[in-house]
Amino acid sequence: MLDPSHTVFFLCDVQTRFRSAIYGFDELVATCNKMIKVAKVLDIPVIATQQNPKVFGATAPEIDLPALADLHVATIEKSLFSMMVPEVKNLLQERPHLTSVVLFGIESHICVLQTALDLVQGGYDVHVLADGVSSSNKEEVPIALAYIRQVGGHVTTSESAAFLLQRESGTPRFRAFSAVIKEEKENTTKTSQKLLQYRSCL
Repeated sequence: MLDPSHTVFFLCDVQTRFRSAIYGFDELVATCNKMIKVAKVLDIPVIATQQNPKVFGATAPEIDLPALADLHVATIEKSLFSMMVPEVKNLLQERPHLTSVVLFGIESHICVLQTALDLVQGGYDVHVLADGVSSSNKEEVPIALAYIRQVGGHVTTSESAAFLLQRESGTPRFRAFSAVIKEEKENTTKTSQKLLQYRSCL
């Protein structure tokens, strides 16, 4: 079960140069922003990475990382496909209470997959958002998600993960949480229709 006090969000390589190459990029960004809002309400830290930013550019500017303030732990540049570079490992080691990772970003069959494999191997509880990952070829996505599930990761959706983290309605944060869900309802529908239609076999 996901617990906000033991969870970190991983935002993987959603960068400007990938905009025209990735299937459903705009919908993917919408999911990223939804999860940033959830992180802000539930006080969940976020770690982002950029794959070779000199080549692929910075994190897409419409992703509202600044809204997180101190919850945005770091954005790490990397050349390794996996997010589990030494800098990220150090951040996790400094926060041993973080035992669950909610993972979203691109590409599902490369950086997301290899990150999930490293996290599972490292003993983390991994939840990959099916409506928060994509690839240049959409056909790659369900195969990558199936692989992640086979090795012990969990494949879920942004809505499901958010409610797992919230857990109940009788908390002081529920009003703010509910407001985010209502505010994101249209985006959630559009994103689900775009990004989940080829993943229903999971």
